[in-house]
Amino acid sequence: MTPVSSPYVPDVSRYTKRESRAVPVGPIQIGGGAPIVIQSMLTSDTMDTGACVREALDLVEAGCELVRITAPTVKDAANLRAIRDELRSRGCPVPLVADIHFKPEAAMEAARWVDKIRINPGNYADRKKFVVRSYTDEEYASAVARLEDAFLPLVHLCQERGIAMRIGTNHGSLSDRILNRYGDTPLGMVESALEYARICRKAGFHRIVFSMKASNPRIMISAYRRLIAVLQELGPDWNYPIHLGVTEAGDGEDGRVKSAVGIGALLADGIGDTIRVSLTEDSVREIPVAEALRALVEEFAGAPRPKEALVPPFDPFSFQRRHSHRWVRNAKVGGGEPVRVAVLEENFAALESASAGTEMVPELGYRPGMAEEVDPEDPATLAELETGAPRLVTVRDGCPYPPLYAFRMLAARIPSRHPILLKDTFFPGEKGDPLRERLNSALQVGALLCDGIGDAVLLRREADPKKALELSYNILQATGNRSFKADFVACPSCGRTLFNLQETTARIRAATGHLKGVKIAVMGCIVNGPGEMADADFGYVGGAPGKVNLYVGKKAVRFNIPQEQAVDSLIALIAEEGKWIDPPRS
Repeated sequence: MTPVSSPYVPDVSRYTKRESRAVPVGPIQIGGGAPIVIQSMLTSDTMDTGACVREALDLVEAGCELVRITAPTVKDAANLRAIRDELRSRGCPVPLVADIHFKPEAAMEAARWVDKIRINPGNYADRKKFVVRSYTDEEYASAVARLEDAFLPLVHLCQERGIAMRIGTNHGSLSDRILNRYGDTPLGMVESALEYARICRKAGFHRIVFSMKASNPRIMISAYRRLIAVLQELGPDWNYPIHLGVTEAGDGEDGRVKSAVGIGALLADGIGDTIRVSLTEDSVREIPVAEALRALVEEFAGAPRPKEALVPPFDPFSFQRRHSHRWVRNAKVGGGEPVRVAVLEENFAALESASAGTEMVPELGYRPGMAEEVDPEDPATLAELETGAPRLVTVRDGCPYPPLYAFRMLAARIPSRHPILLKDTFFPGEKGDPLRERLNSALQVGALLCDGIGDAVLLRREADPKKALELSYNILQATGNRSFKADFVACPSCGRTLFNLQETTARIRAATGHLKGVKIAVMGCIVNGPGEMADADFGYVGGAPGKVNLYVGKKAVRFNIPQEQAVDSLIALIAEEGKWIDPPRS
């Protein structure tokens, strides 16, 4: 597979919905011009029919339009029939999706009862033992042929029943064969999915949905962009719908910010036909976040359209921070400095005092006239920036375009030596739904930071200056620009989970949250274990009921620790690895 050369969207400064073919899933449709479908996943044990039915009904009442259920064994898969029948007897037609990882035989059973099958190419009929080896072309082709033999029966069954399939690649669970040839990269993620899609197409099966999920929004965005560009190069009949999600996003504001950055950035580019927000919380709490993100698309679609198309001022497939020169006032901005957090000058002193001794401090007191306020479509104003020393530049208030599009225009049209101050709104003082406003801030600013654009951020949608400061830092952490606390990768609960994820994540966060720069993965089972942890420093993984395995990177180092001792054992392991510091005194 060769690197892509085509753009991933027609124009990065205006909303154009990607056209995709329609894929029926029970009574609903994904793609083909249908509204974005919101989905979620049950946290109940798949063998507990009553609990699954109650949770599914609660999700539907909350606004969920597609319900996914794990089917790790044939026995679990067979019980999907009972869940489906009970839902239908209660007048609930919501489509059901079976989530399959390791067992083709479970997929074959599940496909008899559901409307859609999700398979993970890294786990389904392929080897994942973290083995390093070289494959000759003949060995590689032979492995793909064996994969085809194992996968075709499921394709034929889906074809016979008229059900859909999501080919869902996850960044952390690529097969050894893909890893050895392509590395743990977005390119490898795309090729992993295309192997399975080629088999489907060879059999004449086209009810396919793709996903490219990762816990790191920057990687996730890059992988989806690459997928879209590759599908475009392959031809117009490769226009399959896209499922968006940031996997293992976590809980609280961290999970919401990561989801808004990753999912929102792609929605704003017109990519995405169905979304799932993965929070380590009760599943119904995912739905309002997904609804708010879907609603934000309406703002992008209804925004004025710029006069001219824009060549992307960033590499869509590989992150590179925009080069700028240093600008110095009461803070150093640009020129390789960390992305700075700006606050309104009238709030600076109070916030500085309140945040003393913490990592979340205001760094730039912003006042009118400090930055060059630029209309990115005004040739005269832009011409003034062609000469002279580096200046801090931003888009003027009142600009009619969403900040994501306006700052892309600005970055494309001013010399790179000028550092850029990002704003989350050009109409400060307007008030809306608090959740939607915070998600909008994370989307607009976070997407730009993932493009490599921005040297300082100023959030004004949030009226509370302290909350705005905290959100600024959370966006910087989610986008990989700053690290001021431990970073947590936590999967949402499902029927495979071997302990209470919400309670456990909260305990681990309370004990280790002060460990700046340390990344900890909390995974409920081996499916979301060493592979899904991706680049975490330490892992806490359910190994058996009541037992936990601990990892350093992707290597298991301690096994079958009683759950009540596991958090203390994790702390001891972090200390052994030289990454523990005592928490600050309150």
